[in-house]
Amino acid sequence: QVQLVESGGGLVQAGGSLRLSCAASGIIVGRNFMGWYRQAPGEQRERVAVITSSGNTNYADSVKGRFTISRDNAKNALYLQMNNLESEDTAVYYCYLLNSINAHWGQGTQVTVSS
Repeated sequence: QVQLVESGGGLVQAGGSLRLSCAASGIIVGRNFMGWYRQAPGEQRERVAVITSSGNTNYADSVKGRFTISRDNAKNALYLQMNNLESEDTAVYYCYLLNSINAHWGQGTQVTVSS
């Protein structure tokens, strides 16, 4: 059974940094397409950053140059380093994994940026 568990969210001041983690079980992170999505109150869920099985990355324009997605195959984990946070980054952040059979989501972790 695939399980994705996020951690690392919290309250931070604008300009600060956070590092989100996504621990995966039941599946191998390095062999799958993975990403981070976020959903602010009253808004649709949006893609923040993704990484392919070959290591290619892609970012939403709003986070380019500030966020970095990475993975540690040895730890079977996905990360999102978020720097220079802005109030507009406030949202619940979700870990996402897509394999040939299903899409999987974590439960989400709240990130709140105070201005």
